[in-house]
Parts: sequence; structure tokens; C-alpha cells
Amino acid sequence: MFGIPGKQAVSITDAAAKQIAKLMADKGSEGLRIGLKKGGCAGMEYTMEYVDEVDPADEVVEHNGARVMIAPMAQMFLFGTEIDYKTSLLESGFDFKNPNVTEACGCGESIKFDGM
Repeated sequence: MFGIPGKQAVSITDAAAKQIAKLMADKGSEGLRIGLKKGGCAGMEYTMEYVDEVDPADEVVEHNGARVMIAPMAQMFLFGTEIDYKTSLLESGFDFKNPNVTEACGCGESIKFDGM
């Protein structure tokens, strides 16, 4: 919807693709849908949910067996985002490197965009 011809809306690192593909296999899902919702101290939070069926309005990105669907209302805010998966001694999880974010809270759980 908001894409540039020949360029995927988001990129997925190999580490994130491996984790997404594992989650898809474990749950028997068609992929993960990424979206945004109001919340957190900065105003917006990322959402991820298992998807059993691809919505025709979703932007679909595939990499190394992983499939991510971007909810229509989130597409313009996520364009250019790199999805990574990081593991450390204390925690592991998905990391969104989003060039559209203008502000993030100290805990890293919520974000803000210009005009919101």
C-alpha cells in the first residue's frame, strides 16, 4: 500500500527469520502480523500476533522461511524498519530498528512518530 516498487516494506535479519520460522512451525501458523497500538509512555507500541490466514490488505514480507504480515494501518509507520532478534544473558526478543520513530521511552517498549 505504501511501498516502493521492488523494495520490501520491512527487512528481516537472518536471526529474526530463524526465530519467526520456528514460531510459525511451533504454532502451525501462516506467519506473524505486525501492527501498532496506542499505549506505553511514548504513545505507541508494536504488536505481534500469530496469523492463520493472510489478509489481502496486509503487506507480506518473506525471508528464509519466515513470513511477516504488516497490518494496513501500520504500513506507513513501519516502512524501512529492520526486524532483528537478539539474545543476551538477561533477555531475548525482537528488536525493531525503525527510521520513522522520533522518540522512544526509556524501557524501549513504546515509541512515538512525528504528528502523533
